[in-house]
Amino acid sequence: MEKNFEMLAKTFYGMESLLAGELLSLGAQDIKKGNRLVHFKGDKGFMYKANLCLRTALKILKPFYHFKANNEHELYEKIYNFDWNDLLSPNETFLIDSVVSGQVFTHSLYASQRTKDAIVDRIRKQTGDRPNVDTRHPDFRIHLHIYENDCSISLDSSGRSLHHRGYRSATNIAPMNEVLAACLVQLSGWDRQTDFIDPMCGSGTILIEAAMLACDIPANLNRNEFAFEKWSDWDASLFDKIRQSQLKKVKSPVGKIYGFDKAPSAVEKAIQNVKNASLEDFIHVNRANFFHSSKIGETPLHLLTNPPYGERLEGDIDGLYQEFGDTLKRNYPNTNAWMISSNFEAMKFVGLRPTRKIKLFNGKLESRLCLFPIYAGTKKIHKLKKDEN
Repeated sequence: MEKNFEMLAKTFYGMESLLAGELLSLGAQDIKKGNRLVHFKGDKGFMYKANLCLRTALKILKPFYHFKANNEHELYEKIYNFDWNDLLSPNETFLIDSVVSGQVFTHSLYASQRTKDAIVDRIRKQTGDRPNVDTRHPDFRIHLHIYENDCSISLDSSGRSLHHRGYRSATNIAPMNEVLAACLVQLSGWDRQTDFIDPMCGSGTILIEAAMLACDIPANLNRNEFAFEKWSDWDASLFDKIRQSQLKKVKSPVGKIYGFDKAPSAVEKAIQNVKNASLEDFIHVNRANFFHSSKIGETPLHLLTNPPYGERLEGDIDGLYQEFGDTLKRNYPNTNAWMISSNFEAMKFVGLRPTRKIKLFNGKLESRLCLFPIYAGTKKIHKLKKDEN
């Protein structure tokens, strides 16, 4: 049997618990949460499954070298002294990704450069030849992480960030990261039974992530390639076995999943992306203005949307948020309405008091995911009904 080894999965701020929960449900061992990452253990097959299935992970890294370095010279020497021939041959390409924090090392680009120099110099001394750097499609992606003088080097098993799901061929300005969208769906507590709507759906990312969750479709099923496919121990038959096993769990969603947008170009892109994800039977997208819409039926509705923040919008952003709140109050009874925004001032114009606020980041923008529950009738009547039960 394959031996278990240490791995870590990277994620966004505040999403560590979601990721740890996903890892637990997949069967990971020794799960420990960190800052924007989760440590865990598993074998090679689990590494394949984690890359294929995790919705809230950005990268799956396999650490293999840990050391202390107090300056750039020690960093170079420690990396140079590692036997890189066991990993990398002169005819293979590589790329260094670095994340540094603390007072000892302050420039990630410089740390990457010194790491690259040490690797190339070591292999050239031993073989007389050197591997080349490839920034676009390397054979190996090597991840350097430095906190103060604590350094670790990992193999990146994912390659491109796992938010590159493979279904999104068309986007709007500043599209939402797919991993963030998956996190929002889970943070909002959607039960996968209630109808789901995104009334400002843009290119459809939130809808697609919701549908993939509801259908138990592996998050990265549509992805073309993972970095581990270039490793010498790549086991294509094992990966296919894992993939087929996960596909047997796929099911049809219980509730309806639908969205609309007032921009024709956005609707066109959303429809194309839904088609790319092979979800056109489960997601319905139409052109409509949310402010002129009404809830269909009396059953509960789960609403999640990412409206404009005003960063690129010309016009009355406060008025837009006010109309959002007015539409909910007027036309969407029995709805749990979730909104993410970084425009805290504009959110005051929604005119509803959020019952939950979750801090997170959309890119570099500090944001809040807020819940505005809209009751069937007045809040007072709702409470009376609960008391009677």
